[in-house]
Amino acid sequence: MSYVDEVLERVRTKNASEPEFLQAVDEVLNSLRPVIEANEEKFRKEALLERLCEPERQFKFRVPWVDDNGQVQVNTGYRVQFNSAIGPYKGGLRLHPSVNIGIIKFLGFEQIFKNSLTGLPIGGGKGGSDFDPKGKSDREVMAFCQSFMTELCKYIGADTDVPAGDIGTGAREIGYMFGQYKRIRGVYEGVLTGKGLSYGGSLARTEATGYGLLYFTDEMLKSNGKSLEGKICAVSGAGNVAIYAIQKAQQLGAKPVTCSDSTGWIYDSEGIDVDLLKEVKEVKRARLSEYAAKRPSAEYHEKKDGEHGVWTVKCDVALPCATQNELDLDDAKALVANGCFAVAEGANMPTTLEATKYLQENGILFAPGKASNAGGVATSALEMSQNSERLSWTFEEVDGKLKDIMVNIFHSADNAAKKYGCDGDYVAGANIAGFEKVVDAMLAQGVC
Repeated sequence: MSYVDEVLERVRTKNASEPEFLQAVDEVLNSLRPVIEANEEKFRKEALLERLCEPERQFKFRVPWVDDNGQVQVNTGYRVQFNSAIGPYKGGLRLHPSVNIGIIKFLGFEQIFKNSLTGLPIGGGKGGSDFDPKGKSDREVMAFCQSFMTELCKYIGADTDVPAGDIGTGAREIGYMFGQYKRIRGVYEGVLTGKGLSYGGSLARTEATGYGLLYFTDEMLKSNGKSLEGKICAVSGAGNVAIYAIQKAQQLGAKPVTCSDSTGWIYDSEGIDVDLLKEVKEVKRARLSEYAAKRPSAEYHEKKDGEHGVWTVKCDVALPCATQNELDLDDAKALVANGCFAVAEGANMPTTLEATKYLQENGILFAPGKASNAGGVATSALEMSQNSERLSWTFEEVDGKLKDIMVNIFHSADNAAKKYGCDGDYVAGANIAGFEKVVDAMLAQGVC
């Protein structure tokens, strides 16, 4: 049995109840076979893959808080510090009812390679809670965030572990968490990223993941003799990533026509009105039905179980920006049948393994999330740099650095794919490019 198969078998046995984590490990290790097989004896002796797939440490803790009715509520908090070979742990905090240890481990594992690809000195980690901020008052959100940080603050620090936002964790939540960290630890440091501009945040951080996705996509298309100019884009999601992916796509000459949230999706034949979308989702925190009510060209469709309506729309480029496994095999078949030629992931692992394989087998240019959505964590690392230097860069400076990073990530993935005989396979290329840097650091630091 090959070393990859040995490790996959062990990981499946040990983590049988964590399907998202198993999916991430399976995808990564299988794509790394050319590198691992070329170094099999050495990697096996060093138990390199076992160390890579086992978090350095993980924390699970109780988060009690009091709601507006005076009732005590209890949630579960998590932080997985996966790999610090190339820098302090870096990764977001997800607040969503679906959060469990398997999802946090999957996200933390992906973060190792994503962070490595940025070329910046940041390791992989992730955290969060099954708390749902939707429908909660500001006071309830503050009560939860303060309780959450009271425990989390024991394990993080500017040179140890620097969390950021993720699904459910925006500027409001980061602000409450930062205030509690400062209050307890008595230290004003860049322990969180995604902070407000008045207390150490970075310009362009809000836009970074969506903008970065389009910078990567644009470079991928150019390298394959194509262009975004005049192309129809189908986008899922209506959060930070989707909104700013839509905005940047329009700036690059494309026409995004869809977006979605947890209750339904929009098709706007004239192209998504970004200002209206921001008003509905960022200001009013309302449902997309309100967008359709104010936009005559928009059709609103209620969400149906098992249906991902945005992928039924005829498009040239698909940008899944919502959540994991939102684009399945049936969706992939619909995209291919409708003439789509590129899929670029804005969310973390939004495409199932079966769908990814089908898209690649049918000649679709496929950009994996660990490469194409790395703009958020890249700009978080730039925020860390600004905090360390006590400086604040202009929007143009940060955006310029972000674009350079995303273009470099594409070419790193492209070059790695060509080096190992899988030209055009950006999933393998991204995994290999990220893996090689982490492995070099792990081997240099000994058994730890």
